[in-house]
Amino acid sequence: MTDTDQHAAATDPALLDALREHVQGSLPSTIADLSDLVRIPSVSWSAYDESNVLASARAVADLARSTGVFTDDQVEIIRSAISDADPHELGQPAVLAVRPARNGKPTVMLYAHHDVQPQGDDALWETPPFEPTLRGDRLYGRGASDDKAGVMTHIASLRALHAQFGDDLELGVVLFIEGEEEFGSRSFRTFLREQQEHLAADVIVVADSDNWSTEVPSITVSLRGNVTFKLTLTTLEHASHSGMFGGAAPDAMIPMVRLLASLHDDDGAVAVEGLSSYEADVPERTEEQLAADAALLPGVRPVGRGDVLSRMWFQPSITVTGMDVPSVANASNTLLPTVSARVSVRVAPGQAATDAYAAVERHLRAHVPFGARMEISEPDAGDGFLVDTAGWAVQEARTAMAEGWGESPVEQGIGGSIPFVSDLAAQFPEAQILVTGVEDPDTRAHSPNESQHLGVLHRAIASETILLARLATRG
Repeated sequence: MTDTDQHAAATDPALLDALREHVQGSLPSTIADLSDLVRIPSVSWSAYDESNVLASARAVADLARSTGVFTDDQVEIIRSAISDADPHELGQPAVLAVRPARNGKPTVMLYAHHDVQPQGDDALWETPPFEPTLRGDRLYGRGASDDKAGVMTHIASLRALHAQFGDDLELGVVLFIEGEEEFGSRSFRTFLREQQEHLAADVIVVADSDNWSTEVPSITVSLRGNVTFKLTLTTLEHASHSGMFGGAAPDAMIPMVRLLASLHDDDGAVAVEGLSSYEADVPERTEEQLAADAALLPGVRPVGRGDVLSRMWFQPSITVTGMDVPSVANASNTLLPTVSARVSVRVAPGQAATDAYAAVERHLRAHVPFGARMEISEPDAGDGFLVDTAGWAVQEARTAMAEGWGESPVEQGIGGSIPFVSDLAAQFPEAQILVTGVEDPDTRAHSPNESQHLGVLHRAIASETILLARLATRG
């Protein structure tokens, strides 16, 4: 994917100056509000205190009211059932605010999520994860970027929009801030179905992706899908002494290591028949740049074949993200009867996640060594997504980004997955979806020392404000 010169007509200069002035003037309060959100440890995983997610939802609802775009009764905190099978098992709270369009103007849905990943090992953080800390031009803290900066991009843009248009604003606005994106968006489909009438929009802006650099914006036009599951191999009824039986009795680690190794060839490329790749042009990125961006240690070589960005955006990948085995400190001289691994598969855009899962399952069953008993459990799958870049909304976004950043956007793929985007496309097939964001290559989302570059935040707010103003004045 490359940058493009297909832009809509330029924004009226007087309007552009007014919008930029408001965004610039309100930036300190925007950063203060972002800092307040970061202080709320809104981890949505089931093992964590869900009252923090509710507190975060309440804070976001207050911010939505503060924009002036919505009346108090247009802002709600909603929890939907995870599935129809158990209507009493609810997902985490989301915030929904709806202002109807008037006089034939379009409606835009602004999506972000207010939940965050767990902080992980506190010892790896240079500053406390839930105490926002400004160092240089970056604000550090869990969720400072992913995705509370996305939340604040929407809030700050709506504030600027209201400052310009006041109650004369005719653009329809749906603000949808999810509360469990980091926990698999378990109630997302139920929420979409229940709130379909309120959520319907002509344009959907998903502020949950990254940018080419801190100076050059991106529109994300492709996303890989994902498949995850737990793989368990069992060879013995119970643990046995490794000195007495080792060399004859197979402990579970031997077939597990061999089975996992079969998923890749000698180049480190995925070796599973039935996993497809997507073909598209990509910007050039050298393996040396990859080594620097991904923090490879000296002497470590990249894996895979083909263009570097093609490997990351358009080819499948398989990662073992965890294993259940004794720790080194607790190791004993025994043969392990059972070993489990968490396997994560990134699926090339254009291939259904269910087809990819079937291909991986066939491969594993065909390659189990030594007759080990295999179990695959806890499967989860989400489809990838390809954006139609021919729509008028993409042209409007290109112009708004060029005016907000001072640089034309790069159309890029993302190696990660945002499975709910395909759910949005399925529920609202007529809507044009724009995937934007506030991250950059140094954000470290999901990792220790996550941070938000404040220059990127400023430019992201400016470009979204310009986009909303252009939609509000669109014929």
